[in-house]
Amino acid sequence: MTSRATSLLLGISTFIIGAGAIHLAQPIVAPVAFALFIIALVWPLQKRLQNHLSGLGAMAITLLLTILVVALLGYVTVWGFSQTGRWLIANAGRFQALYTETAARLEEMGLYSAGMLSDTFNASWLIRFFQGLAGRLNGMIGFVVVTLIFVMLGLLEVDIIRTKLLAEAGEKGTRLVRASAATAAKFRTYMMVRTAMSVLTGLFVWAVTAALGLDLAPAFGAIAFALNYIPFIGPLVATLLPTFFALAQFGSWETAVLVFLTMNVIQFFSGSYIEPRMAGKALSISPFLVLFAVFFWSFMWGLPGAFIGVPLVIAALTFCEEGEGTRWIARLLSGREEPVA
Repeated sequence: MTSRATSLLLGISTFIIGAGAIHLAQPIVAPVAFALFIIALVWPLQKRLQNHLSGLGAMAITLLLTILVVALLGYVTVWGFSQTGRWLIANAGRFQALYTETAARLEEMGLYSAGMLSDTFNASWLIRFFQGLAGRLNGMIGFVVVTLIFVMLGLLEVDIIRTKLLAEAGEKGTRLVRASAATAAKFRTYMMVRTAMSVLTGLFVWAVTAALGLDLAPAFGAIAFALNYIPFIGPLVATLLPTFFALAQFGSWETAVLVFLTMNVIQFFSGSYIEPRMAGKALSISPFLVLFAVFFWSFMWGLPGAFIGVPLVIAALTFCEEGEGTRWIARLLSGREEPVA
């Protein structure tokens, strides 16, 4: 019993120390993780290009296309949030009146103190908020640049590392290469499914909000498209944002509730029906583990962690499947019903 307790304490201590090290090393580790993820996605393209071009030329074209895709996604996201930010600042008076009225009602019921926060929620607060958001976006640009540098260097060494593992590491190298290939294939399936669902969700949100008469229907569609790449947190924000703006624009709780329910129907239908059918069993992961990964890596690395959390779990489970001693972990956390032996 003493030895088990000691092992448990050592395991907990190792996890805490490792998590702290990963958190502190975020400026280096996070770009590397994203670079490996991107390399896994774009490597098939470079491999095909290498059949007709030199390795350097294939890498240059692959990297250029990657930059174009990342720039397009970034532009759509920034455009959507900038449109909502401008509308929010221009109509700050509506939000102030709505907030004051709601706070007064809640204060009458004894549930909320309106006087304490009524002075802080104003146009100046909104301007400061979006200035801080602009600063974060500038920080993300630096993060993207560092990540793309790692991608460029990594694309040049994929074949070299694979050859060395197969030639010098024996059976362990073969397993590592096989697990890496399986992980890369799952990454591509994951991003294909997320992209398809993001496009459909963005189109549905745009169509519904436009039909209901919201001023920022295209922006809400763009935001829903971008945020759908982040499980749980993204769809939640994409649902609450149109609801909040509908309440300020129309001043009607009935319209806001209608928007909220419609957004939830869209998110439920896409996340619970379409996406599982598209992903199949290849990406079966316990929903509890997905939620834990999103919140844990959000705590560790912020917004980039919220995006990369699920791919990291996919990679960990795939590598567990390759080991005899760890295969039970992958089966336990797969979310699939396994037959009892």
